[in-house]
Amino acid sequence: MSMSSLKERTALKAQTTERVRDVAAMLEEEIVLGWLLPRERLVEEELAERLAVKRHVVREALADLERVGLVERIPNRGAVVKLLDPVEVRQIYSVREALETLAAQQIPLPLSGLILEELHAVQQQHAVAVECADARAAFRANMRFHETLFRACGNRHLVELIQAMAQKVHGARSITAASPEHLRLARDQHAAMVEALANGDRDRLVALCRQHLGPSRDAYIATVEARFARDRQQVAAPQP
Repeated sequence: MSMSSLKERTALKAQTTERVRDVAAMLEEEIVLGWLLPRERLVEEELAERLAVKRHVVREALADLERVGLVERIPNRGAVVKLLDPVEVRQIYSVREALETLAAQQIPLPLSGLILEELHAVQQQHAVAVECADARAAFRANMRFHETLFRACGNRHLVELIQAMAQKVHGARSITAASPEHLRLARDQHAAMVEALANGDRDRLVALCRQHLGPSRDAYIATVEARFARDRQQVAAPQP
C-alpha cells in the first residue's frame, strides 16, 4: 500500500470516528430531552436517513450508547432506548450523590477568580438558553456547568467517575430535561451554587449539589412506577 493510500485510509477512518461520535452525541441528547422515549425502537435505516449518514455510522453510534447504558438490544425488536429500572436509578443516584458532594467538599475555597468567572459565564449561557426555551442548548450548557464545577475540585479521577455515573442515568432526565419548570429550577440552583462559591460557603454548596439531583431522579421514578402499575393492571384485567 502506498503512503498516499495509507494517509487517505487513516483520514477516512478519523472522519468516520468523528461522525460516529457526533451521531452518538446527537442521539444521546434526544434521549435525555425525551425526544426519543424509553422502549422506542431505534431503526438504523430510519436514523441514517434522518441524520444523513451511512447506516454503519448509526450502528457504531448505537453500539457506543449501548456500552454506556442508554440503549439496549431486545430479541426480535433490535435496538431500543433503554428503560431504566427504578431500583437501578435509585442506586446510581445514590452513588452520584456521594461522588458529587465529595467533589464539592474538595473544591479549594476561596475559589480562583478565573474559575469563578468561567463558571459564572457558563451559568449565564444556561440561563439564556432556559429563557429562550432552547432545551438542547440548555442541556449542553448544563453539561459544561457541571464539568466546570466539579473540575474545580482538582481530582481528575473523581471527575471521571462523576461523568461516568451521570451518563449512566442520562435517560432518567428525559422527564425533566425539557420541562420549563425544571429548567428554571436548575437555572436557579446553578446561580445559587455560583453564589455559594463566591461567598466561600461550602455547606451551602454541598447541600445544593445534593438537592440538585432530586428532581430528575424523583420525576423519572414516579413516571416509570406509574407505567409499571398500568401495565400490571392491563395484564390482570379480565379479557372480553
